Amino acid sequence: MKLTSLVDGTFEVQKFSGKGGWTYVLLPDVKPDRTNPFGWVQVRGTVDDYEIERYKLMPYGNGVLFLPLKAEIRKKIKKDVGDSVHVVLFLDQTPLYINEEVIACLELEGQDMVDRFHRLKEWEKKFYLDSIYSAKTEDTKARRIAKMMEELRAKNAKL
Repeated sequence: MKLTSLVDGTFEVQKFSGKGGWTYVLLPDVKPDRTNPFGWVQVRGTVDDYEIERYKLMPYGNGVLFLPLKAEIRKKIKKDVGDSVHVVLFLDQTPLYINEEVIACLELEGQDMVDRFHRLKEWEKKFYLDSIYSAKTEDTKARRIAKMMEELRAKNAKL
């Protein structure tokens, strides 16, 4: 089965003005996903020959999205503001991966906690899991799991 790309073209690298301004590629033909916060669209693909996955297109304004180009990407492809890059993007519909550690922690709290987690929207699950998986230490990971479960308890109490 051949996948249809969202984007396949050459774009100019731009930068928001001011210190710390993001470097990006504007993608006016990709429409925001109204089911995700801020209209984010999760994509995978390439910028020149640099492969990206589980990457979010961000809102630029007026229904337009942009692809942030982190320094790591710009360094690998040797491109900067004013240069052109070839971008090929596809919707990233890779199933969400939940590692055994997180599942075990949820199960320790009981089936109700597991059910609460599974009732979350996909973007909410991804938000929690990305935070947990990006932890640099086991202590930080444990705190983030505990915080997630505390928020799940509080969320259920409000329902």
